[in-house]
Parts: sequence; structure tokens; C-alpha cells
Amino acid sequence: MQTEHFIPGKDAALETTIATLQGRLAAAGLHVEEHSWLNPLPGIWSVHLRERDCPLMFTNGKGATQLAARASALGEFFERASCNYFWNHYYLGRYVAEGEGFVHYPQERWFVPGEDGEGEERWPAGLLTPELQQFYNPNGGIPAAELIDFNSGNVERGICAIPYVRQRDGATVYFPVNIIANLYVSNGMSAGNSAHEAQAQALSEIFERHIKYRIIAEGLCLPDVPDDVIARYPHIAAGIAGLRAAGFGIRVKDASLGGRYPVMNVTLLHPQDQGCFASFGAHPRFEVALERALTELLQGRALDALGGFPEPGFDLDEIASAQNLEIHFVDSSGIISWNFLGAEPDFAFHDWNFSTTTAEDHAWLLDALHAEGHDVYVAEFAALGVYACRVLVPGVSEIYPVDELEFENNSIGNALREAVLNLTDLDDDECADLLDTLTDSKLADERPVAALIGLAPGKDPFWSELRVGELKTLLALAIGDIDAIIEGCEWIRQFNQLDADRRRVYRCIEALVNLDEHHEDSTGFEPALLDLYGAATLEQAMALLDGELRFFDQPSPGLDLVGCDMHQRLLAAYAKVQVLK
Repeated sequence: MQTEHFIPGKDAALETTIATLQGRLAAAGLHVEEHSWLNPLPGIWSVHLRERDCPLMFTNGKGATQLAARASALGEFFERASCNYFWNHYYLGRYVAEGEGFVHYPQERWFVPGEDGEGEERWPAGLLTPELQQFYNPNGGIPAAELIDFNSGNVERGICAIPYVRQRDGATVYFPVNIIANLYVSNGMSAGNSAHEAQAQALSEIFERHIKYRIIAEGLCLPDVPDDVIARYPHIAAGIAGLRAAGFGIRVKDASLGGRYPVMNVTLLHPQDQGCFASFGAHPRFEVALERALTELLQGRALDALGGFPEPGFDLDEIASAQNLEIHFVDSSGIISWNFLGAEPDFAFHDWNFSTTTAEDHAWLLDALHAEGHDVYVAEFAALGVYACRVLVPGVSEIYPVDELEFENNSIGNALREAVLNLTDLDDDECADLLDTLTDSKLADERPVAALIGLAPGKDPFWSELRVGELKTLLALAIGDIDAIIEGCEWIRQFNQLDADRRRVYRCIEALVNLDEHHEDSTGFEPALLDLYGAATLEQAMALLDGELRFFDQPSPGLDLVGCDMHQRLLAAYAKVQVLK
């Protein structure tokens, strides 16, 4: 008889969970493959999982056993597929974006700015609640049109919103997809064997990141967990002992801030490069939170890959900056304050444990947020045959500052997408208009164009490397704007991440322009130019300057994304999920 393995916080055996998830994926026509298994120490496993036909769809799993890591990766795959996160940063194509059916979910609702008589700038009355509108748009500086979702860019149809249920009273509130994508990204998503299990996981993740940000930003010093407490959990103690035996300094900390929050911390200090890496985990059960903090530390990392983290810092303003906190969200490689490593903690150690069942886990987490005056909103998704949810806690679960809706809203890409995808078909006036739009937008020159418009570039060297600064230069070349050409070439000369052959072409263009400025007849310099740049580069540079060659003759994919193989794979996977919805 086969042995079944259960772990705390889960409502089914790992074998049952894995079989169910694998079966549902196969039924959906999605084929996942396991890559990069790591087991650097006893009790610490991780795996990289990706879809066979579309490697942009990938997840990472971690756990104390191989089975737990596999279940973790599969669960994350379902949460990201169910919550549309795999497609969060991409244009969904003209068929989906402009069709008559739903774009995201059958239950979505569209709000057209101005249709309620409040004017096109005002946010529609049925969107969110008055209090939430004030929270997201405190100064009234965000026009309704900027809430058009990035994935469809369908201005005519309006603002796409998804219904969420407010947990304190069961009220339905419509959240714009735009706000969710801009501020919450992957925070608060989960899939599980039951609603209690999945929602407890989502809420735990929200607590983890919220308290982690507070600890880092305020430079708090946490109390050590006594050795006898760690010894209760032999598999965790073995992993910690293994890290110390490998030569790392390991600090195990109670991050509950005085027994209030279900958060733990394991911090690694690297004696070779003085790097500091703080890993956090959260769950209402002490053991689960501590195990998550430890396995997160080594997820996807071998022992020899634990170098390269920054040294502790002293500038708390820099440490508390949105940029540093964002780095901590992405891969926990941001700066930690020296205060964090002090010997006098700001809180006493608490030997806490808040629940014993998944129903209690969920109830405790919900009650804790409500007790602090926060509202919790939940959307449930079960179309793929597995329970999944997304939880939003305004004021708590944002990954990016709320003011990014006004200053860094991804909807800016909607106005640029069609022109950029039809580059080689633009006439001179359209090129000039696009150049003016890019210049007026104040977008950073180093910003990748593919990400800006929601294109998955795959291995295409032009689209994968094209930056706003280079695009502006190519547009200037197309219309013969010498000042903009010089400015663009100067920027490209300083920017070292473009393809070397393309950078050489721009340096040649810069030389040709400067020679024409300083000499009435520059033809005598052609032999030297040939020696410096080569015939092929010189020919390309002269053709671009003369307007005979535009945009390196790159084909225009258009809104149908013709020739964009990786993007088409992404859309094919989305079509499979849409059918199930």
C-alpha cells in the first residue's frame, strides 16, 4: 500500500495534490516539464517548472521534500494561469482585444468613461467604491482613460473590471484590471486543495511582504529564535546546520513584531563578500512560516550561488526607497540596514502559533487584517478545475506605490502599440508624430520597447534589444532630423547593452554626420571610414542616413503579431485557458 505524505497547512496528501494538478493540466492541453531540481541541503528542495511549448510560462516550487517542491511548483502554475498572471505583461492580440467576447473573464464588466454623465475624465461611479477611488486617485490627477487595461488597449470598449467580494460584508466591488496589474502584480494569488487552504496561503503571502517591507524600511532589529525552539523541527534544524557547516553566518529571527504577525526570518551573512540576504516566510503556524523562510533562502540557488548580495547599509532613506523595496520583492537582493543585525532587538521573542487547521488559518489571518481596519477583497477562479483565488488588501498588499498609477501607468503603452508594431509602414508624418509622442512622454531612453507595448520578443534580436532611445534615433533617421539623430547616437554610445554590430552602425552614422558638419566635402574620408567600420557597416549607416534603409528593414508584425513566434505561443496557451473559462 502506497504511503501518503501530508504536510501542515495542506488539506490533501502531496501525492493526491500532484496527481490532481497534473491531470488538470493535461486536460487543459498544457504540458509542463521539470527543470533544474536542486537539493543543496537536507530538507531543502526546489524545482523550476515550465510549459513545454511556451517557456515564458514558468514557475518555481520549494519545500522540505521533493514531493512538496513539486506540489508547490504545480500550485503556483495554476495560480498564475487562473489569475491570468502569465499574460499580465503582454498584449492579448487583436482577436481577443477587439472581439465581442470577454477579454479576461466571463464575469468582467466594462465601464465607458463619461457614460454616467460624470464626464470622460471622472472615474465611472460603479467602479470600485467612493472610498477606494479616493485611495487610488487622491488628487484626482488620473483621468479615467488611463485605466484602460494594457492587455487589450481597447479604448472604445472602456475600462475592464473584475468583481471582487469584500469579506467583511459580502459586497461585490469592481476592480479595474489596470489597477491590479500596475500595483499588485503577483501578490495575493494562490491555488489549493480547498478555499481555506488557498486563501490562507494568499493572505500569508500578503502578510509576509507587508511586514518584510516594514522591517526593512524601518531598519528594525528582530529577536533571535532560541536554539531549543529550532530543535523542535529536526528537518529545519538540519538545513540551518548545513548552511552553517558550509561557512555561512545564519541568523534565525522571529519577525512577528511582538507576537502580532505570522512572519519568520532567516538571514544569511556571506563571509567571502560580506553580502547579506534576508529571507522571510509567513503562515499562522510557526513551523510552516519558519520552513518557508528557510526554503525561500535557497529556492533555485545552489550553495555556490549565494554570493553577490549587497553589504548591509547605513542610509535608511536609500534602504526604505521604493526602488530598494521593489528589488526585495523581485529576488530579495536589496540592501538591509545594519540596524537589522544588531544585538538589541526592538521586540521580545514570542513563541507563537495562531492556528491548527486550514479553516483556522484562514479565519485568523482575515480577523487580523480586519482588526487593523483593512478591508479584504477576494476573487475566486475555478475554470481550470482547481480552486484558485486572488486577494487584494488596499493599503497593505500593493507591491508598487499607489502614485505609480499616475506616473508609471502601463497604459501608456496602449497609445504607442499600433504605431510601433507597424514601424516600417509609417510615413514621414507618422514617424514624426511617434517621435514627438515618445519625446513628450518622458519615458527613460533605456526602457525596453517590447515590454512597453506588451510584446514577447522571443529570440528576435531587433525586438528583444530595442530601447526607447534607439527607437527615437531610428525615427529621427527616417525623417532626417539631424539634431535628434546626433542626440540619439550620443545616447547609444553611452549605452552598452545594445548589439555590438548595431552600436557600430550608429557610431558610423555619428561620424558621418559630424564629418558633414565640419567639412564641405567629406567624400575624402571614405577610405578611413572603410578601415574603421568595414564596408557592410558603412553601407548600412549611409543607407539609414539617406533614408534608403528604414528600421534595418525589420518586418512590421502589426497588431496581428505576424512572425512573432514566442508571442503566438503565449496567445495559443491563453486560448486554451479561455475555452475553459
